[in-house]
Amino acid sequence: MGQFDMVRRSIFDKIFREMQSIHFRLDDLERSLSGWSPAPMEIPEAKLIALSDHLRKTYMTVASKGECDANGVSGLTGRCRALESNYLNQLCRMGWLNKRKVSKSTLFYLAVEKGPRTEVAVKEVLSSAMPFRHVGGDFRKYFSEP
Repeated sequence: MGQFDMVRRSIFDKIFREMQSIHFRLDDLERSLSGWSPAPMEIPEAKLIALSDHLRKTYMTVASKGECDANGVSGLTGRCRALESNYLNQLCRMGWLNKRKVSKSTLFYLAVEKGPRTEVAVKEVLSSAMPFRHVGGDFRKYFSEP
């Protein structure tokens, strides 16, 4: 009878240790996921139509993940990493995404101002149009920040 109790106790100890291990792993996952919570973004369909199909697929993948690198995007889209890296950099140049370097990898995330940078730049230039007819005096006031 004593040997049976020892076997049962050792089985319960193994189960208890495994449950503790699972508990610790779940705590680690919860900690890592609690810091990352991208708010769902409203992306107007009219703007998405402006993108070509291959870029739209890449953009929607980044939008759904919040922030990812070319490897992560390629795993979700099924295309090779080099191709996704090219598409992500195109989206950055167009102003749809921003990127930041973390160690050796480059992470891409949605830009605050979605849309081509040229449109934003043209609007800024037109909105801050200033007279350049200047006769004497200090012209630095035209170039200072408001």
